[in-house]
Amino acid sequence: MPTVLLVDDDRTMIGLLGSLLKLEGFETIDGAGGVDLLPAVRACRPDAILMDVFLAGRDGLGLLRSLQDDPQVASIPVVMTSGMELSEECRRLGAAEFLLKPYAPETLVEILRRLTQNSQEKV
Repeated sequence: MPTVLLVDDDRTMIGLLGSLLKLEGFETIDGAGGVDLLPAVRACRPDAILMDVFLAGRDGLGLLRSLQDDPQVASIPVVMTSGMELSEECRRLGAAEFLLKPYAPETLVEILRRLTQNSQEKV
């Protein structure tokens, strides 16, 4: 079962995404709004990360940059989300995908399945 780390400061969104992804066969981990993200990613080694660009008191783009700069976790695909069109900036900083909110749940599931497919083939 692929594991997705959810990084969002909206507790309702974490709950909804967690429920959706569990129904679709994913395990989810709450990324606590990006607080201590790098140590959490190193510890749990998720198959993918779903992260909002705008987090309360945190910079999602800065967090993305720090993930990409760390050789221990740089290979973990990151899907960035935002209500603003920031796809070019997110991809330039290393995001595997960008989803503009609101997005269709089916689109998210398709992207996460594609990104985690290789990790599940190795198991």
